[in-house]
Amino acid sequence: MKDPKLGQGGSGVPPPVTDGGGDGREDNGAPDYGARLRRARLGILLLLVTVTMLFVAFTSAYIFRQGLPVLDERTGKNISDWVQVSLPTGLLVINTLLLLVSSVTAEFARRQITQEAALAPVQSIPGILVDGERSFPWLAVTIVLGFGFLAGQWIAWRELQARGFYLATSPSSSFVYLLTAAHAIHLSGGMLALIYAGVTSVLRRPVELRRIVVDITAWYWHFMTLLWIYIFALLEFAR
Repeated sequence: MKDPKLGQGGSGVPPPVTDGGGDGREDNGAPDYGARLRRARLGILLLLVTVTMLFVAFTSAYIFRQGLPVLDERTGKNISDWVQVSLPTGLLVINTLLLLVSSVTAEFARRQITQEAALAPVQSIPGILVDGERSFPWLAVTIVLGFGFLAGQWIAWRELQARGFYLATSPSSSFVYLLTAAHAIHLSGGMLALIYAGVTSVLRRPVELRRIVVDITAWYWHFMTLLWIYIFALLEFAR
């Protein structure tokens, strides 16, 4: 005999309860983009902590090596082989401005896609019209500025070589190339993410999915901008 309070067969076993979002999907099986966004933000936070630790190690090595004396075989005395690098400061300032502007456009792109994702459920309702004003291509502008920054860094490296500072010229020049190249590599990762976001937009992927990509990439881009300002200040004032 069935007990209506216990379900089927009076076994006392309650029906299973689903909480939704544990696997990135809601109770009805639809993708839970909110949960995915939270996990993506947590993942990017862990990545930024790792990158921070890497550059803290670089900074410690830079400062330690700067004050480390070496033995001169000719005189038998400890001397400093740290040579002040003649940085192309004007060019690096221009590159910094490009990256700062790109950080602003990346934020505009993030807010724009967030608004589009918020309006998406409303647009799907029959009979509801939302202003179809053409949105500004903030994402494309950010990508162009990012390429401009990387090209500017390449020109800066060529200028360093023209001034006689190569990778193996001295420990100081080696650190200049190490810090700037490491930053450029990490920034290139952000460029790939931005390009992927642009491709998903062209392919008309779900706006919620595009929002996740643009959101975490924008925060990563802001971090890369602050990191470059720190590196530039370190190289300019701690040489």
